[in-house]
Amino acid sequence: MSEMKTVGLGLAWDDLKKGDCFKTISRTVTETDLVNFINTTGMVEMLFTDAEYAKEHAPQGGRLVPGALAYCFAEGLIVQSTLQHTGLAFLEMSFQVKGPTFVNDTLHVEVEVLESRATSKTPNRGVVKTRNSIVNQKGETVIVYEPVRLAASKQARDA
Repeated sequence: MSEMKTVGLGLAWDDLKKGDCFKTISRTVTETDLVNFINTTGMVEMLFTDAEYAKEHAPQGGRLVPGALAYCFAEGLIVQSTLQHTGLAFLEMSFQVKGPTFVNDTLHVEVEVLESRATSKTPNRGVVKTRNSIVNQKGETVIVYEPVRLAASKQARDA
C-alpha cells in the first residue's frame, strides 16, 4: 500500500506569489449567527438587538450585523481553505468597512497576494501579506482588510 496523503492542507508561503488571486466558498449570515455573536461578545447594541430601532436607524432598515462578525466569518472561510498546517501566526492588519452587512447576506472572500517572502531569521517560514475583500451576494465589497501572517514552507507543511 502506498503512503496515504492528507487532503485539505493549507497553502505554504512558497506556494504563493505576488499577484496570485483566489476566492473562498460562501457563507450566509443567519439571525442565529447574529444573536450568538452579540451575546458571546457583549456587543448588545440596539442596532443589533432591537429590530424596531434598526428599522428606523440602520442603513436600509435591515437587521445589521457587526463588522466584526463579517470579519470572523471571512477568517473562518480563509482558515478552513488555506491555512491548515501552514498558518503559524497572525502578525498585524489594516481594516476598512466599506458598507453594511445584514442578516441573510451571503459572504465570500476574494484574496490577492500582495507579498510572500522568506523570513530573515527562521528557515521554513515566510511572511505573507494579502488583501482580503469580503463580498456579499450582490457583488458589493463590504470590508477590505490586509493581514500579515507568518506561514510555514512547503517543506515544513509536507514533513
